[in-house]
Amino acid sequence: MKRVILFAGVLSLFAFVSCKENATSKISSANVAVAAERDEAAKLVPVMSFEKAEHDFGTIEQGTPQETVFKFTNTGNGPLIITDATSSCGCTVPEYPKNTPVAPGESGEMLVKFNGSGQNQVTKTITVKANTAKGSEILRIKAFVNPKGAAPLGPTK
Repeated sequence: MKRVILFAGVLSLFAFVSCKENATSKISSANVAVAAERDEAAKLVPVMSFEKAEHDFGTIEQGTPQETVFKFTNTGNGPLIITDATSSCGCTVPEYPKNTPVAPGESGEMLVKFNGSGQNQVTKTITVKANTAKGSEILRIKAFVNPKGAAPLGPTK
């Protein structure tokens, strides 16, 4: 029994000593430079600033297509990339510069088309996904939709 314990002790001592390596010898100065550059680039965060976050079409007749432009500026210090823009309904379609970098200080536009469907007060949202710190922005369009051929009911603009 003493031999087994002694053998296990010598074996474990050998394993601990043989696995010990000098970790600093594995560090490459080229890898350190690449990592530092990557970390600096990660600090460059774009910020998407819109001139307006909501647009009111006022009172419209049902089925009358509408469109508006949401202008934005990259007020951050990194390139802004819009990866997706989706609406809360198929009646609203956003058109945007997909996967096209917008440099810091530069501006862009997002065209939003609404087909005029619905009745009474209608509000739709557009979710814009981008590489910003927040990750997404919410835009809104609204309108008071009167039925076709009906006398105007809603608020006038």
